[in-house]
Amino acid sequence: MDKFDQLIINALRLNARQSISNIAEQVSLSRSAVTERIKKQEQTGVIRGYQVLLSESQKEGVSAYFEIQHERANCADVVHVFHAIPEVITCQGITGEMDLLVYVNAPSMKRLHQIREYIDAQADIVKIKTHVVMSEWINNQPSN
Repeated sequence: MDKFDQLIINALRLNARQSISNIAEQVSLSRSAVTERIKKQEQTGVIRGYQVLLSESQKEGVSAYFEIQHERANCADVVHVFHAIPEVITCQGITGEMDLLVYVNAPSMKRLHQIREYIDAQADIVKIKTHVVMSEWINNQPSN
C-alpha cells in the first residue's frame, strides 16, 4: 500500500459516501486511478466493507462497560461467566485495580440490570462498576 492508497483510505474514513471525483481531487489522481485502487483494496480485503454508524440516541437498547474485579488467579478462570451472556460484545483483560472490561449491548435498561445482577452474583466476582454509554463520538473499529 503506497501513500496514495493511504490517502484514499483516509478520505473514505472521513466520508465513505463522497464521490470518486472528490476523492480524486483530494489525492491528486484521476478518477479512473482512484476507482481502480479502491476496487483493488476491496478485492484484497484491505477495505472489508462500508457501514452506517448510528448515533447512540438512534440505536435500540442500551450499551455499557462493566469493570470487573475477581478473586481468581487468572482471568481465564472467570471468562465462562461472560460466554453465558449473549449480550456481551467484548471481554478484555486490563491493568489496574480492575481485572476485566466487559462491553455489553442490551435491548433495555431492565435487561442490562439483570445482566449486572447475574455477574455480581457470581462467587468469584469481587467488585463490579457499571458505565452506561450516553454518547458515541468516535468509533474507528472495523465492522466484522
